[in-house]
Amino acid sequence: MQIRSEQMTALDNAMARRFEDEMVAHLAEFSPPLFKVIKENQMREAARFGIEKAGRYGFTLRGPICLYLELMLLFGSHFDTDPQYSWANEILIDQDSLPEMERAVRLYEKGSDYQEKVSGPDNANTVKALRELSVIAREQVTVSANEFAARMIQEMKRVFPQKALYVGDEGLAAIIRHGIAEARKYDLPSTRGEGLIVILMFAFGNGCTNDLLYPWISRTLKDEKIIEPAARAERLEKKALTWLDHVLALPPEGGPT
Repeated sequence: MQIRSEQMTALDNAMARRFEDEMVAHLAEFSPPLFKVIKENQMREAARFGIEKAGRYGFTLRGPICLYLELMLLFGSHFDTDPQYSWANEILIDQDSLPEMERAVRLYEKGSDYQEKVSGPDNANTVKALRELSVIAREQVTVSANEFAARMIQEMKRVFPQKALYVGDEGLAAIIRHGIAEARKYDLPSTRGEGLIVILMFAFGNGCTNDLLYPWISRTLKDEKIIEPAARAERLEKKALTWLDHVLALPPEGGPT
């Protein structure tokens, strides 16, 4: 029996779709709260993104790809380039000296170490930090430009001391720089808008402004119906508070870190 090239393509597509279905079902079980919020279609888009991204790092086996997707849910879709998780990038790019499975094992070990030291039992530290972030968002504290960076580092250390210690001052400073640049891209008012983006990145990852797992952020930033930058920042603040209130009302498992 001879199989034509178009038949092979159809078989490959069917296998890819079946694997995608399995990963979406797994992610729904891995983080029920997030799946409930973003629904299946959005999670499927995120899974496709993660599968393709994992392939760029030489992950072709089921286990490593599945792990990559789990880390996305824990640390954000762009965790691979996030200065908060520099250990992930160091492991992922070391394709020449470390085989796929060994890199996956190291990623798992580092991710578990992070969860233990930062998130805490049943994500207790994370939940507490999210409550503190909710308070900060409602206070709308004004910070002068001269003291912005120092104040943001101070607040991140106060809100989530375990994470700030694990990330280190260099990683926190990198998030601040990236947050300022991203806020200015959307003409958000400083320092209120810059502070908001920095806090969102600290909570949801440095790529949160373009993350399929948190579509409400990018939709608000790119909403053409919002003309004034101050109004855009205010809308984003309200969206963030709504999201935080929703997550804090759910059981502790599956929350962001």
